[in-house]
Amino acid sequence: MKWLLLLGLLALSECVIHKVPLVKKKSLRKNLIEKGLLQDYLKTHSPNPASKYFPKDAFAAESTETMENYMDAEYFGTISIGTPPQEFTVIFDTGSSNLWVPSTYCSSLACFLHKRFNPKDSSTYQATSETLSITYGTGSMTGILGYDTVKVGSIEDTNQIFGLSKTEPGITFMFAPFDGILGLGYPSIAASGATPVFDNMWNEGLVSQDLFSVYLSSDDEKGSLVMFGGIDSSYYTGSLNWVPVTQEGYWQFTLDSVTINGETIACADSCQAIIDTGTSLLAGPTSAISSIQSYIGASENLLGEGTISCSAIDSLPDVVFTINGIQYPLPASAYILKEDDDCISGFEGMNLDTSSGELWILGDVFIRQYFTVFDRANNQLGLAAAV
Repeated sequence: MKWLLLLGLLALSECVIHKVPLVKKKSLRKNLIEKGLLQDYLKTHSPNPASKYFPKDAFAAESTETMENYMDAEYFGTISIGTPPQEFTVIFDTGSSNLWVPSTYCSSLACFLHKRFNPKDSSTYQATSETLSITYGTGSMTGILGYDTVKVGSIEDTNQIFGLSKTEPGITFMFAPFDGILGLGYPSIAASGATPVFDNMWNEGLVSQDLFSVYLSSDDEKGSLVMFGGIDSSYYTGSLNWVPVTQEGYWQFTLDSVTINGETIACADSCQAIIDTGTSLLAGPTSAISSIQSYIGASENLLGEGTISCSAIDSLPDVVFTINGIQYPLPASAYILKEDDDCISGFEGMNLDTSSGELWILGDVFIRQYFTVFDRANNQLGLAAAV
């Protein structure tokens, strides 16, 4: 991934609606290149990136994005924890459900390179004897659970359970431009049964509607955001199209088909997909993604990325995702990512075999094109063309 979520909150009028602006940060790729560690990272981070989406009994059910995703697009948000507040940058991740940050209990190098929460400095911190262990596709963390006030913009979420890391082994998080993760998935996938932040907000009456919405912009001036408790129609055109959630864990739904120039490239008999703000690229079954890469003329480089001539962008076709009977085209300007003088495909092969079949992950490449509402009250997703 390369472009990250930086979220801060702005209160709106008298309604309990809160906006969090998003800001881009330096990518993990650039951090690793500058420190001469990119090749080592690639060699040691080859495990299956699908780990994030495996069943809870196989892994701890929480994760951040894979190495490929982090080197593509990343968005961060700023939160604070404790009294007085200690600030952290976090990924607002709809693909997981736990909040955790580095802590002073952690001796891993990754922790010393990031801000660490000190429970002794917070007068409102409450310790527990519960532990937290999360395995990711390219790393892991262990820690303990505690309670404190978490402030997201203007929302003060009191008595919020969160993880304090004690170990963050390897280099997965070492040079990442974020401190921790704030999961926005369903409670069913929360490690150690911890109550997710948004659930606590709703339970405490801090938001007026049981939903949140996301706008990701590729333009720094427009400003990306997450809005808790409301929907701002100025960020999209037309009407919201509603899509039923098929499984309440990740934000999962039925994908009707994937087509190019009217030809079905994948998902001919429908398949399952999720909307994941924590994933930068758009991932699908390896064979299907290979067909798409071949169709658009992308070739794999030494880093395993699909590269393409930047001059070809204007002539490339839309890749169309049909969801609940509505077509959502992705133009080449959306699925080809420019980095310096290179152009990289925004599609990634990832075999995710779940109980409901193969899974597609529509990450930031898709969300930048389509304003998304995550409606917990009605277990549905709302999609509309972003402005």
